[in-house]
Amino acid sequence: MNLRKESAKPSGFVRVVEMKGILYGIGIGPGDPEHITLKAVRMMKEVDIIAAPGKVVKETTAYKIAVQAVSEIADKELLPIYMPMVLDRKQIESDHRKGADAIEECLKKGKSVGFITLGDPTVYSTYSYVEKLVKDDGFETAYISGITSFCAAAASLGIPISEWQEPFHVIPAVHQLGDKLDLKGNYVLMKSGKKMAEVKEILAKSGRNVTMVENCGLENEHRYFSVEEIPDDAGYFSLIIAKENRER
Repeated sequence: MNLRKESAKPSGFVRVVEMKGILYGIGIGPGDPEHITLKAVRMMKEVDIIAAPGKVVKETTAYKIAVQAVSEIADKELLPIYMPMVLDRKQIESDHRKGADAIEECLKKGKSVGFITLGDPTVYSTYSYVEKLVKDDGFETAYISGITSFCAAAASLGIPISEWQEPFHVIPAVHQLGDKLDLKGNYVLMKSGKKMAEVKEILAKSGRNVTMVENCGLENEHRYFSVEEIPDDAGYFSLIIAKENRER
């Protein structure tokens, strides 16, 4: 427990004030343990508790990646934050609240918590929802940046996402995708797996150069270099880069 001694008063008594722990959202990159930053490694070693989104921390993808780089976390206290993927807004909010409450109980004891999350905690991360609740309740929180999945995917494919003055648009395709990709510049489509057949139709009509990485950085990574190559049953961790065809 973190304790801070305050200056002695004239009476000679020293008042000891209990200090709250800090919550850190630690980005561990998309899959390859070597993509974990030095700062993330240091923070995972320093925190008292490792939290991860799932029923059992050691069974989560995030933990399996992180422990390869930081073996010390295997001996730390682990905190599961169960937040299943559902569409019921009330249940989602309830799960976020339960997760925040569990973390706050640890912080009240003066323990620091490292919430490990794939990619970067600022990009479509469940950590951000829990962090806001914890912060609003008066606790100190922080973000530890990690390599994003779309940057790692582009590197794996051997292509730049954008050049010169090209803009690029990041869209969570499983949640929102129109019937055309008509904005100037390039697109990154994340979390497309469940709607891959629909996404492929839109990509084919767009006339863009399409590439995709499935399970970037993991042992079962696959790369695809055209719409036709992409399987309809591609997994959840599928990231598409659709670039303007400069020959048109």
